[in-house]
Amino acid sequence: MRYKKRICGCCLVLLAFSAYAQKLNKPDLVKLPFAFSQVNRTPMENTPVYFNARLLLVANYRPGGVNAKGKDAYLYIDDLVTGEEVARFGTGHTFVSAYVNGPELHVFALDFSDFGEIIKSKGITHFVTRDLKEWTEETAIQPSEGESLFNTSVCKDEEGFLMAYETNKPVQFCFKFARSKDLKTWNKLAGIAFTGEHKEYSACPMIRYIKPYYYVIYLHAKIKDHNGWISYIARSKDLVDWDLSPFNPVLEATESEGKNNSDVDILEYEGKTYLFYGIGDQQTWSTIRVAMYDGSMKEFYESYFPKSQKFNKVSAKQ
Repeated sequence: MRYKKRICGCCLVLLAFSAYAQKLNKPDLVKLPFAFSQVNRTPMENTPVYFNARLLLVANYRPGGVNAKGKDAYLYIDDLVTGEEVARFGTGHTFVSAYVNGPELHVFALDFSDFGEIIKSKGITHFVTRDLKEWTEETAIQPSEGESLFNTSVCKDEEGFLMAYETNKPVQFCFKFARSKDLKTWNKLAGIAFTGEHKEYSACPMIRYIKPYYYVIYLHAKIKDHNGWISYIARSKDLVDWDLSPFNPVLEATESEGKNNSDVDILEYEGKTYLFYGIGDQQTWSTIRVAMYDGSMKEFYESYFPKSQKFNKVSAKQ
């Protein structure tokens, strides 16, 4: 008869706590050891996409920093495999984002004339192409009276398409939402604006929908004991009530990255998830780096919200 080792109650408690602690370990997000070149361009806002069997990066060039002029700005697309620029368009636009819908690439960007605290603009332009050569364009979102618009992000859900768009009202900065059935006509959702826990800086949202949750990665204001601007993640079932991840910040600048990890966008490719993000000092220099999660996008998002965990809550109701 084999001897069966007995485990005392205290040991069982310790083992259970240890297992629970392991579950709460921060997801393993690895910053890959390279950055995009700053030569001739200082990239920041960007969206990686897989379109027409090609890995592409949709990005924008905005020289002049806080004194940027629309006449000098443009949008461009690089092939991520060859490094070749494959499209240049959208003169006078910035704060780019992109969404692939079947055979079409949809690009959203701010039409602006002068940069600064109050951006002079006509609103968010919607560009569409099937071949990266011919483009159509029309206005998707217009600012309200006295409002400035900034970054956008689009995802598909069970009602059609959802856009998160950054604004300076009621908080500089925060983000609101709009819906569309066809990616052309957009209707703003009234009474909702994500302004963080304490009506704080909540910028450049990137939104995805994985049933039953919407997930947003956004830029949080500087906080004590952290380096500069940091990226947070939140989730919601209804766009009104949000959970904040216990593992925030998702991204924070290392010494070589200045004091900024912002403008996150995401791509799942061959079973791995890649986060493209901007680094720099938000004034004089910037470029793009990439972090990788060894798993699907669904696994990535879910790993930041462990089961049975209580979360800090945020209401977007205005």
